[in-house]
Amino acid sequence: MTEGAAHTGVRVRIWDAPVRLVHWLMVSLIGASWWTAHAGKLDYHRDSGYALLGLLTFRIYWGFAGSSTARFANFVRGPRAIGAYLRRLPVRMGAHEPAVPGHNPLGALSVIALLSLLAAQILLGLFAVDVDGIESGPLSSHVSFDAGRYCAKLHGRNFNLLLAFVVLHVAAVLFYLVYKRQNLISGMLHGRRAFPAGAAPQVTFASMSRLLAGAALAGLVVWGVTRA
Repeated sequence: MTEGAAHTGVRVRIWDAPVRLVHWLMVSLIGASWWTAHAGKLDYHRDSGYALLGLLTFRIYWGFAGSSTARFANFVRGPRAIGAYLRRLPVRMGAHEPAVPGHNPLGALSVIALLSLLAAQILLGLFAVDVDGIESGPLSSHVSFDAGRYCAKLHGRNFNLLLAFVVLHVAAVLFYLVYKRQNLISGMLHGRRAFPAGAAPQVTFASMSRLLAGAALAGLVVWGVTRA
């Protein structure tokens, strides 16, 4: 869950283009994966899975080497910090929560949960085996038929759990939009957020060389999996 620009002040770019692009591509490809699975278009389903694998690989890499607001170390917090954040949250309509550049502690939990579920979904799909053993993941030959079938069942169940978290994520965004008057969607479109004068954070953006290295890593992982 991201922070939106909800009040006047200094507008600061907090989300870089790679984070925003990966976010919306993941949204599109999760929807495409759902449709291709239900429509029986498994060739396209595999392709969407490979694309998601590349995006996930890049996002994990970017969480360590990317811009400051994208790095896990800068927004993932422990239970004590989350509790302190909750105690500071205002409850009245239209009030603004403490200014946090990037993800707040609750939003961080949402990010980690969604990325973890997506990773599990992709991993299970790589080893999944269809009933007749024809439509299988690229790594299914490394496990037994029964293990592959079990991965396929978990693949379906985990997707339902992933969808549930997506719905929860959307509900939280709507809550911020309607109740707190904070538009989180716009921040993930243009990358900027308004901060009170004198409270604008300093955001460090990653270099183009790091971006290219991450893209190369993602491409290498997908290539290796498809050739396994």
